[in-house]
Amino acid sequence: MAEPLKAMYNKEFLHSFGMKIHTVYGSFEVERFVAAAMKEPWEELELKARMRRITETLGSFLPPAYEEALRILYAIDKDCVGFPYLIFPDFVEVYGGSGEHWELSMEALERFTEKSSAEFAIRPFLLRDPQAVMARMLLWAEHPSEHVRRLASEGSRPRLPWGQALPMFKHDPSPVLPVLEKLKADPSRYVRKSVANHLNDIAKDHPDIVIATARRWKGGNENTDWIVRHGCRSLIRKADPQIMELFGYAPEESGAPLVSAAVLAAQPAVLRIGDSCELQYTLTIREGEPVRIRIEYGIDFVKAAGKTSRKLFLLSDKTVPGGSRLSGTRTHRWADLTTRRHYPGGHQITLLVNGREAASTSLLLEGQAEAVNIQ
Repeated sequence: MAEPLKAMYNKEFLHSFGMKIHTVYGSFEVERFVAAAMKEPWEELELKARMRRITETLGSFLPPAYEEALRILYAIDKDCVGFPYLIFPDFVEVYGGSGEHWELSMEALERFTEKSSAEFAIRPFLLRDPQAVMARMLLWAEHPSEHVRRLASEGSRPRLPWGQALPMFKHDPSPVLPVLEKLKADPSRYVRKSVANHLNDIAKDHPDIVIATARRWKGGNENTDWIVRHGCRSLIRKADPQIMELFGYAPEESGAPLVSAAVLAAQPAVLRIGDSCELQYTLTIREGEPVRIRIEYGIDFVKAAGKTSRKLFLLSDKTVPGGSRLSGTRTHRWADLTTRRHYPGGHQITLLVNGREAASTSLLLEGQAEAVNIQ
């Protein structure tokens, strides 16, 4: 089993980090710092809690003056690169939030984001003073570093995973749109992916804004088109008619359904949690001109309370000649994941073409077999 991510914060890491600080700040007590950071209940702390424990312990061992503490971190940050050093921007979040330190903290986050990422640490500043921070992000959107440009988008996402939500931008995303405009053709895929994810966030609350943006941006250049496509992925999964038309997916026509025949089967029809099944599908497209189609299957997963929730899985997305007969198979695993648990019960499986149900089948998922001890 893979080691949990929180294990990167261990005694060896803390001692190495403490020694880096000690080389530039001789009064730093490395062993006491390590012991204080790892005091109980260290083992029970998850990743973000361990990070915050280290940050708060660091604050008690560095000079109390925020400016002096930052100077020490600046002296070693070139040797502190990567995910574990999110403690640097976290330090700014914890100790640099007062108004008198605002400018210094913005400079620190701009600097530290190039070594790890300040996308989480910037959010409390946005919640306190969104207008001032968004003005700074407009400047960051033109920064020579892709890391800083990405921060302008990623830090202001309304629904950043594992980050504080930004309810004011869920309600009204207009303050972030000028930043996305500046980044819509960014040469860095790292930045473009953030812009696309940002659009996808907005689409969950304001699909009309994203549809209008997609129409305006599409066809600008290759980089922008990639952002538009990736940023509209949730709307495509929902088969929003305007988005399906924008991307050229074939519509239904009166008297001529897109799919003239379709069959979906699952084998075996009864299985246990942890097993796999094979899905087989066959479908025939209407006669006529070539059409663009998106083939998916959706599973109505049984939840803990007995209700169901559908999740879609992509099978194919392509243009085919009219009258095509398509078939395929897909193995689906029913093992529990960190993001999805399975529960016993009847599960409906549906074949969808351009968002419309074309065929369906069902299977019975049973609980895992209990281990039998043989004496």
